[in-house]
Amino acid sequence: MHMQFIQKKCSGPVTQPRRAALLGLVLACMATGAMAQSAPAMAPTQVVTGNRTGALAVENIDFKRGTDGSGKLTLHFSGDGAAPDLRNDGGSVVIDLANAQVPGRLQKPLNVTDFATPVSRVDAQSGRIVLDTTAPFDSMAYQHGRDYIVEIVPRTTQDATGGMSSVIAGAAKAASTRAYRGRPVNFNFQDVPVRTVLQLLAEDTGINIVASDTVQGSITLRLVNVPWDQALDVILRAKGLDKRRDGNVIWVAPQAEIAKYEQDKEDARIALENRQDLVTEFIRINYHSATDIYKAITEAKGVQNQNGQNGQSGGSTNQGDTGFLSPRGRLVADQRTNTLMISDIPKKVEEMKRLINEIDRPVDQVVIEGRIVIATESFARDLGARFGVGRATPNATIGGGNGGAFGAPSNNSWNFNLPASSTANAASIGYTLLAGNFSLDMELSAMQSEGRGEVLSNPRILTTNQRESVIQQGKQIGYVTVTASTGGVALPTVNFKDVFLELRVTPTITNDDRVFLSVKVNKDELDSWLNTSIGQVPIIAKRAVDTAALIDNGQTVVIGGVYEFTDQDSINKVPFLADIPVIGNLFKQRSHRKDKAELLIFLTPKILHVQQHMH
Repeated sequence: MHMQFIQKKCSGPVTQPRRAALLGLVLACMATGAMAQSAPAMAPTQVVTGNRTGALAVENIDFKRGTDGSGKLTLHFSGDGAAPDLRNDGGSVVIDLANAQVPGRLQKPLNVTDFATPVSRVDAQSGRIVLDTTAPFDSMAYQHGRDYIVEIVPRTTQDATGGMSSVIAGAAKAASTRAYRGRPVNFNFQDVPVRTVLQLLAEDTGINIVASDTVQGSITLRLVNVPWDQALDVILRAKGLDKRRDGNVIWVAPQAEIAKYEQDKEDARIALENRQDLVTEFIRINYHSATDIYKAITEAKGVQNQNGQNGQSGGSTNQGDTGFLSPRGRLVADQRTNTLMISDIPKKVEEMKRLINEIDRPVDQVVIEGRIVIATESFARDLGARFGVGRATPNATIGGGNGGAFGAPSNNSWNFNLPASSTANAASIGYTLLAGNFSLDMELSAMQSEGRGEVLSNPRILTTNQRESVIQQGKQIGYVTVTASTGGVALPTVNFKDVFLELRVTPTITNDDRVFLSVKVNKDELDSWLNTSIGQVPIIAKRAVDTAALIDNGQTVVIGGVYEFTDQDSINKVPFLADIPVIGNLFKQRSHRKDKAELLIFLTPKILHVQQHMH
């Protein structure tokens, strides 16, 4: 690869004689280029457009907004040889087109205020173009082929007495654009060789630039108060070049050449590594499973599982260094001793050891304490009445005397019998009326009951981070079923139904010492028995919660609640008679019942940090 060293590091500022010599060199190059033209000096510039010859003209005017808020004006000429000149005139930028003209269809002002750049209007006239600005700016121009590009960049100014808003705006702009910190330079060249511009830039700024022999071509540019590193990037971008810095030396070459150099360098490094001797290391796994780590590594990109699992070896078959192991690397997991064996070049072995050290760490543990509360409340009130009428028994005697006797109504001789639901526990009041030939017995009964209950379960479980754990408590209830045998004989079979309190939880500890819980809670109870022809079958009352929550360490939260409420009124009565005012109450039975049940689940996670030990 042939290169040319342009300039060494200057020990002091650039002197006037040296600058004059360089400017003379540039002028000589420009004069040489002018002498090479075959057209007379006084003849107007002619270009060939299609199959006809005409004057040099501006074919298109385009204005765009850059990502950093700059305005970018592009003039496309109809041929080569355009020599525009840019100058700042107060708050305007004037582009003198010299040997080119703007056609009549393009001679009109353009309002570009909506682009939010320092430029507010572009006024295209016959021989020049004027850009009006509304904010401080820096201008630069360069020519690429038949395109002449002018960039108007907003000048970054910060008021020393400004508020916080100006500081925030400046920080946001610096974060979104690349910062150039080089010393400002001023260049105004017309069709000058790129190598000459690089030499002048190196001499003027005191930097070391090495240009490849393949750096060719000419460039036209005007730069005013532009940082030298930004000017260098603009020049390279305009000519399809790229740079690489090595210490205080900058190498400039075409992009394809630099890309090929870096690719060849990487290929040489890989080839050198492939000739290195392999080393073998044994890594004892303490807190993890060697087979799990082996499986995770062999399923990753660049390493392929050859023989599967359970201590079988696996390695990469890729032709390149793209995975955890090199193409010659091998990894073996021994399940019995929980050890990984690595065979590879020293660099890859060290990388693998650092990787395994990050994986094989003890995980924190979490204690989850749950409280499951089932609160019940019931209220019942029953009102009822019964009465009967008896007649005299002529042949009976009382106390050995003559006369009639009246027998009390028996349980089945009540004419109206609707007492309170539970007559055994209900309070009652009776009245008996005796007359000459009949008796009247009447009884009023009433009962009111209230009940409150609370069932508390307190499961507690210890688990590790991101590992599901289950705790169960309860019993199995047996019941009989009948199955038919081959001979048609019914055979009784005893089956069992699970009635469990189950807590199933998976915790995840976050970086800010909180716990994300995935929780499933089941609370089953025996509600009642269902009578069938073959026996009784249990009816199970089930309550379940399946949810997830983010909880602070040590905080107690309610993750679920189920509220059941029953309000029931019933009445039994004798038609017509029960509707009689006052007396109708003797022909009615009333009951009122309320039941409430509430399920509440409280969870409290507590993190147990485990001390980390390095391999």
